[in-house]
Amino acid sequence: MGQMLRCVSPIDGLVFAEREVLSRDDAFAAAERAKDAQVGWAARPLAERVELVMAGVAAVGAMNDEIVPELAQMMGRPVRYGGEFGGFNERASHMASIAETSLADIAVGEDASFKRYIKRVPHGVVFVVAPWNYPYMTAINTVAPALIAGNTVVLKHATQTLLVGERMAAAFHAAGIPEDVFQNVFLSHDVTNDLIAGNAFDFVNFTGSVGGGQAMERAAAGTFTGVGTELGGKDPGYVMEDADLDAAVETLIDGAMFNAGQCCCGIERIYVHESLYDAFVDKAVAIVKGYKLGNPLDPETTMGPMANVRFADEVRAQISEALADGAVAHIDPFAEDDGGAYLTPQILTDVTHEMRV
Repeated sequence: MGQMLRCVSPIDGLVFAEREVLSRDDAFAAAERAKDAQVGWAARPLAERVELVMAGVAAVGAMNDEIVPELAQMMGRPVRYGGEFGGFNERASHMASIAETSLADIAVGEDASFKRYIKRVPHGVVFVVAPWNYPYMTAINTVAPALIAGNTVVLKHATQTLLVGERMAAAFHAAGIPEDVFQNVFLSHDVTNDLIAGNAFDFVNFTGSVGGGQAMERAAAGTFTGVGTELGGKDPGYVMEDADLDAAVETLIDGAMFNAGQCCCGIERIYVHESLYDAFVDKAVAIVKGYKLGNPLDPETTMGPMANVRFADEVRAQISEALADGAVAHIDPFAEDDGGAYLTPQILTDVTHEMRV
């Protein structure tokens, strides 16, 4: 048996799922099959591709009762929030609705001798590397438009959400999309780099960490393969003096704390006008103290564990450093902290730009 990918559940620290990675030869063979299948897929009428993709989306929706607790097991999001199918379906539906216009030729002009236009054509094989924090919604952002536009897709999902790609592939295949047109693969980092560097793909889409994005860019260097990335940041929220205070607090704290703070566009820092500052902090602290941290399979839980112990440890370290450097904690820093993946949500003030947090 070769190298195994293991999803360790943040609920109890036990292995929830494991899969063997493809060998280098098998990985290149999968990419070659995708390339061979692309011509036939692109030759199908646009309306047919749209219909098949949306049937695949619906098939994912039919699995939602199984998917929601599975997500809780893999990355800790409470079952009370019902999963991601609403956003998953909305995003795919929007892509489907704009496909005909967006993929149409661009007319440049005509004269007696020439008809001038810019023709939109598929890239070919699109490699999608998806993250664990919103594993279905982030994947569909690229999978749906890529397939609709006539590309074939090879999906590599994060180890933390190991079963998501399998779920999507099974649903799309059941809906009638050929297996070589949409493939889910399990890959090591080394083989992933080899595939990209070896021109196995015509476009690479990556959502994840800055370090991961840099690795994708480096692997693609010199190949002229297009790379699109959405990476991490320190997203700020600003509360102006004329803001609706209650709406601002509710929106920004939800934006900071939902999904245990593990959002691509989550709010990491908030700047409040001095006239509203004290009231904002008081209301924010009250909201966070009302959260129920616990097992995400419990419908009463409003905040689950972070997806991995190492993520929680990184946040603990940043909080501890900030407190040592003069920041003020408004919630007992470790009131419900189990030292593992379950981390007490926190609000800090007197934070400076020199602090990592």
